[in-house]
Amino acid sequence: PCPLLCEAAHCTSGVFCCICRHLLELLRRTALHGESNSVLLVGPRGAGKTMLLKSVLKELLKEKDVNKTLMQVHLNGLLQTDDKIALKEITRQLHLENVVGDKVFGSFAENLAFLLEALKKGDRSSSRPVLFLLDEFDLFVHHKNQTLLYNLFDVSQSAQAPIAVVGLTCRLDVLELLEKRVKSRFSHRQIHLLSGATFPDYVQRVQSKLWLPEQFPDQRFAHEWNNSVKALCEDKSVEDALQRHFNSSKDFRSLHVLLMLCLSRVTVAKPCIKPADVLEASRVCFADAKANMLHGLSILELCLIIAMKHLNDVYEGEPFNLQMVHNEFKKFLQRKSSTIYHFEPAVVMKAFEHLQQLELIRPLDSPGARTQREFQLMRLLLDTSQIMEALQKYPQCPTDVKQWAMNLQLNWL
Repeated sequence: PCPLLCEAAHCTSGVFCCICRHLLELLRRTALHGESNSVLLVGPRGAGKTMLLKSVLKELLKEKDVNKTLMQVHLNGLLQTDDKIALKEITRQLHLENVVGDKVFGSFAENLAFLLEALKKGDRSSSRPVLFLLDEFDLFVHHKNQTLLYNLFDVSQSAQAPIAVVGLTCRLDVLELLEKRVKSRFSHRQIHLLSGATFPDYVQRVQSKLWLPEQFPDQRFAHEWNNSVKALCEDKSVEDALQRHFNSSKDFRSLHVLLMLCLSRVTVAKPCIKPADVLEASRVCFADAKANMLHGLSILELCLIIAMKHLNDVYEGEPFNLQMVHNEFKKFLQRKSSTIYHFEPAVVMKAFEHLQQLELIRPLDSPGARTQREFQLMRLLLDTSQIMEALQKYPQCPTDVKQWAMNLQLNWL
């Protein structure tokens, strides 16, 4: 087994050991010798990118000199959505709020340079090395002018201060998204990780996560619990549910969510996990949030969704506007429906706006565009399967509406 990743993966070919040593040496050169570096960890979710980085950092911080001097800045593209927020977070994690104070800087580069300068304790050799960890790296690409990435890579390339930039991403084409000036300052060093987990490994992981250790205080309960876990993993219905999860995502974090839902159903009266608990937890995990949202819509809003679906089918996914949807709805009322009232245009517009607020539809134009609301182009964010599923489960849905949706689907097929 790999000495650094013994908890995450077993190294049969020496690949993980090689990657560990390479990344560890890279970060050690920054921490001990002030050598700036940049690297990307690329791979699908669940491949072990975060575990690899955590294991390498744990090993690196065991060294006395590194533990005293190395500073870490953890940024996430889902949280730091623009450069201003990212800069505030960098300042907070470097504990330099008091140093910055009320100072005003002309640019992002000046602000970052000031922060790194504040970490110096005299000459450059005594500058504190900083490790920047950018999770969801591909989301930082969408920041205006890619200012954050440009300045971090610029500092690492020009050796203004000892920093290491480590990006974690699932996108294989991430380098193609970088601007030319940013790409030219990146080292182009990439480490690719692939998920090699098989379904038997996945089932074994379920059993190991639920297994109680020998040191558990109540030996009798532990024995009964472990027997029930073993029987659970051998159950055919449970195996089918786990196979569905495995095919959907090999990320063990999604598996942990499933197991937490199962464990939450354990009580004193029912002190073990039953196959029915796994099936119910699986149903909750695979529940479609948008399809569930449709169950709470009014009949008018549901009819507008069906009209949008028809326009999508007829015009092959081209955008639509409120006027087109309203016309389609009026045709339905004239031809088919005897159970639905005719609505005033203002009421239809209100329903249309509510669908936009729920993010079931989205405008193509920017928020500042001066287009009349009736003619603003929209795109539907639901697919046919979600709409049909919602119609089947919609409480007391008029038969006319169901038949309308079914006929549209059959005509298109």
